Parts: sequence; C-alpha cells; structure tokens
Amino acid sequence: MPSSPATLQIGVFPTEHQAVIDGELDCHTEQDIRHDAVLKERIQAILMRSNYTVPITLLDELPNLKVISTSGVGHDGIPLAQAQARGIVVTNTPGVLDAAVSELAVGLLLALLRKLPGADSFVRAGHWRQGIFTLGSSLAGKTVGIVGLGRIGLGIARRLEGFDVKIAYTGGNSKSVPYRYTPDILQLAAESDILILSCPGGEKTHHLVNAAVLERLGPKGFLVNVARGTVVDEAALLAALEQKTLRGAAMDVFEKEPLENSRLTQMDNVILTPHMGSATEETRRIMLRLALDNIHNVLNGKAALTPV
Repeated sequence: MPSSPATLQIGVFPTEHQAVIDGELDCHTEQDIRHDAVLKERIQAILMRSNYTVPITLLDELPNLKVISTSGVGHDGIPLAQAQARGIVVTNTPGVLDAAVSELAVGLLLALLRKLPGADSFVRAGHWRQGIFTLGSSLAGKTVGIVGLGRIGLGIARRLEGFDVKIAYTGGNSKSVPYRYTPDILQLAAESDILILSCPGGEKTHHLVNAAVLERLGPKGFLVNVARGTVVDEAALLAALEQKTLRGAAMDVFEKEPLENSRLTQMDNVILTPHMGSATEETRRIMLRLALDNIHNVLNGKAALTPV
C-alpha cells in the first residue's frame, strides 16, 4: 500500500484533524478531480463526514475506488447498493461516539425544558434587575419515549434513569431492558411527554415523525432529535410549533444542512445546534483514527475494522 494513497475528501475537518489526515493520505477535493481524468484514476479511497453525501454519479467517475470511510455512524448519504455492486467497502465509526451523542441529547432536553439559552440571554442583557425569568418545566415525573433503542438510544435511556422519569421505546423488536416497549410510534407519542429520536436515517425512517405523530405528542409535548434530519417532517414541525400544538423542540439535525433561512431560527421554544452530537475533542479524535485505520486496512488487503 502506498504511504499516502490518493483519497477524495468530502467534508471539512478541524485544523488539527486535517493535519493528521494530510500526514497519512494524499487528499483531494471534488473540485480537484472535476477536470482531471488522471487523478480520478488514482483515487482509491473516499474519506468523509457522515453528514455529507456521495452522489451515485461520483462512483462512476472513480474506477479504482476501493473504500468509502465515513467518520460517523450515519451512512444514509452513501449509495450502499451501488458500492456493494462495485465491490467497494463502506465503513463507519460505530460505538465510539455513543456517549457523546447521548450526553448531547440529555443536555438538549434539559436546556429545552429549563429554557437555558433564554435564561443566559436574560442575565447577560441585564433583565434580571427588572423582574424574574419565565418558569421552565421539570423533567422529573415525565414519560420519555425513545424512538430507536440502539446503542445511542440505550445510552440516552440509561442517563435518564437518574432523573425520575418513566421510559418507553419503539423501533425494531422488544429488548431485554427495563423499559416499556411500544411497537407503534403513534401510541408512543400519545403516551409520552417527551419524544427523543435516536433511530437511523434512510428511506425506512423518512418523515417517520409527521403531523400525526406531533399531534399525538400534543401541546404539552417536547421533541428532541439527535438522529437524522430526514426522520422529521420539518414542515409539519414548523406548523406544530407555530400553532402551539407542540410545546417545544430541540434539534441537532435538519432536513437540509447547514440550516438556512428557516423559521425555526426565529422561535423561542426551539433550541438548535449544528449537528454536533459527536463533537467533543475526545470523540472526534477517536472517530478519525478509526476512519483512517479502516482505509489503511482495506487498501492493505486486510478486513475493514468496522464495515457497514
């Protein structure tokens, strides 16, 4: 294997991570290869962030592509069937980011219920001298429904156990866990005060949370999404929030990223973060190492460490 295999990089990495990447791979951008047939022939790997997309047409332009390595869990932006048909190995970085995403989900929920961003602005703007801040809502005593009890969903549930909440879940089959299983998301939404989304993206979950689900969650309900933006019908969510048929939402992911010109940014019952579920120094460093090792293994004729 060449010491620095020609690689197409899709997505931006932090400066310190880019230095590591450049020390191990000969990276090029889509712009670099657009009009360079020779470079297209040389590309053996794609390194990407999981919130980006690999167009099917791009695969056709890279005849010697052997591996697509995404630094993240989600792989709904990768044309898996076409890659498989070509014998291209697709890898992701499961497991290593579970704690960080679970922590953010709980943090978003607490910030939403207690209105922490607004409280911070209230103090900074000097309004505290003029009166008291509006009341928030307690987490204790609430029923939390989790959509998708995989590694991240289970991590969220375990972290919530100490908050005196009731936990229920849906997605897949019932598991050997101390939480109530509900096969139907509509029923789960109707029985929950809070709905947390931690399921995979893709066609099977596209707009899983629609107007009907939000209606069941109701005017006292809260929604937290750390899954994928496509899981939520954003138009239905906007309508529910504006009409006060949903009390509030905290969103780390969106149908189109980065979020631009959205009415969500004007709402005081919404908390928005920039797809930062895994964005801790420790987690992203481990993710990158795994993503790079997957590339090296495949190009060196070894098995991928974490194939999709």
